Amino acid sequence: MKRHFLLALALLTMNEAYSQETIFERSAGQKTPTYEEGMAWFRQLDRQFPEMEIRQMGPTDSGEPLHLIVVSNDRNFDLAAQRKKGKTILLIDNAIHPGEPDGVDACQLLLRDLLGRKNGKKLPDNVVLCVIPFYNIDGTLNRNSHSRANQNGPDAYGFRANGRNYDLNRDFAKADSRNAASFAEIFHRVDPDVFVDTHVSNGADYQHVMTLITTQHNKLGGALGAFLHTQMEPYLYREMKRLGFPMTPYVTNFGPNVTKEGFSGFIDYPRYSTGFAALFQTIGFMPETHMLKPYRDRVKATYDLLTVFLTFTAEHGAAIRELRRKDREAVKTQSVFPLAWQKDAGRSDSIEFLGYEHGYKPSDVSGQPRLYYDRTKPFRMDVPYFDYFKPTLTATRPEAYIIPQAWWPVIERLKINGVAMQRMEKDMTLTVEVQRIESYQTSQRAYEGHYPHTDVKVSTSLQPIPFRKGDYIITCNQDKNRYLVEMLEPTSPEGFFAWNFFDSILQQKEGYSDYVFEDLAAGWLREHPELREKLEARKKEDAEFAKNGRAQLDFVYRNSPYYEPEHMRYPIFRVPVK
Repeated sequence: MKRHFLLALALLTMNEAYSQETIFERSAGQKTPTYEEGMAWFRQLDRQFPEMEIRQMGPTDSGEPLHLIVVSNDRNFDLAAQRKKGKTILLIDNAIHPGEPDGVDACQLLLRDLLGRKNGKKLPDNVVLCVIPFYNIDGTLNRNSHSRANQNGPDAYGFRANGRNYDLNRDFAKADSRNAASFAEIFHRVDPDVFVDTHVSNGADYQHVMTLITTQHNKLGGALGAFLHTQMEPYLYREMKRLGFPMTPYVTNFGPNVTKEGFSGFIDYPRYSTGFAALFQTIGFMPETHMLKPYRDRVKATYDLLTVFLTFTAEHGAAIRELRRKDREAVKTQSVFPLAWQKDAGRSDSIEFLGYEHGYKPSDVSGQPRLYYDRTKPFRMDVPYFDYFKPTLTATRPEAYIIPQAWWPVIERLKINGVAMQRMEKDMTLTVEVQRIESYQTSQRAYEGHYPHTDVKVSTSLQPIPFRKGDYIITCNQDKNRYLVEMLEPTSPEGFFAWNFFDSILQQKEGYSDYVFEDLAAGWLREHPELREKLEARKKEDAEFAKNGRAQLDFVYRNSPYYEPEHMRYPIFRVPVK
């Protein structure tokens, strides 16, 4: 009996040891696991090591829940308690684009090595590591071998979009998917000091295996942005070069002179993961391995970069946490917030770029000239990198925002992002800043389930507005102020108005028959001579208006109580700063 028990124990130990070998390793770097295989592997690791915990989190559009892996040397998985103890938290997000699974395999290798103390790896005691093993579960389940036509392996992988055909790395601000709503819950519960979202590139051919998108330092702002630019980024590039993977900032496509002219940084608006993280004073990164490099090299580069993130986070954790604390305190009283940005063409840094000569030759398909890169002609060049941005549009913070409860889709999104709100206890009328949409442009093509608005112009006036019991007051004295301003201001390129959440106000619901309103308008002008003066002044200023009876009648209508006040009135109201 004892012999059988020992034999069973030995077999179990052997099986567990074998299970630590990943599908990536068993396939010599050619394969990545399916969702089921990957989660089974992570659960096996969880059973072997008490320093690891897997939590089931919120739903995704696939019907499957997200999972959060927490690794802590002291086996304390209470993240709030760990923050109080001075631990620094690093969050890694994988498979947002499941056709780019490098991070999944790199994290399997990294977690195994950290937990098993293999290959010289050990999780620093002052760091808690959190991992979302598969974010876009929907796309991971939609497995194929062809959708990443530009990519060199693995043999099979998931699809870019999720179950509702959203690109989840365009969904963080608007949160149309259940995935994004559940991610927001995870993000705010974890409250990472450093956030890494793993990807694979598209675009040009060059020698680099790893490229990097970093939270744009001016846009991150504050002392944290300066620290990122002057200390953290140089460290990452220096260490990756030492490890044999010299990096470049993310590259898209090259024209004939781009290496001489240089290239620009990426302005990561909140639709993207790193831009979303910046709203809450978290340093974010998107590693982008080069799609044409062998899969095994890409996974190795991702693994090495994740270890570099861990090392820097451990060594500078106290400084990062303190800078985040100071910036969060500062944002509570910050009065002006940038909404839109543009490249500062007068400032750049010099970076080392390792490329290939390129040219044009006749296409075998069309016979027309086509771009190609000649890998027999590598080059090294110091090129200008334009990674300084300046704001082109700003908004001032109000004392508070008031949101009528009818706009529950916006209210729900504010709640999942931890915004503090109070409900009115009774009906009341308040004098508030009212913004009216005067003009806007709308995309003629669908983008991620929307037809976004741009170039929004508003007018502002003080008006008494009746509110109902249960409407929401959001006082702007909280560390979510940046999120609030960027999402609630109608002129913001990433705000809820831009994403069509308020389109119903753009349609007039009532109107008039000209022959009926003619008599009403005449009577109104007799009773209100000041409006008659405005009408006559407008006719003198605008010759076309003076000849257009319909336009004049409409002018009277829009300046009378017959015109519905809700039309074009932005339904979020600002309480002026006292």
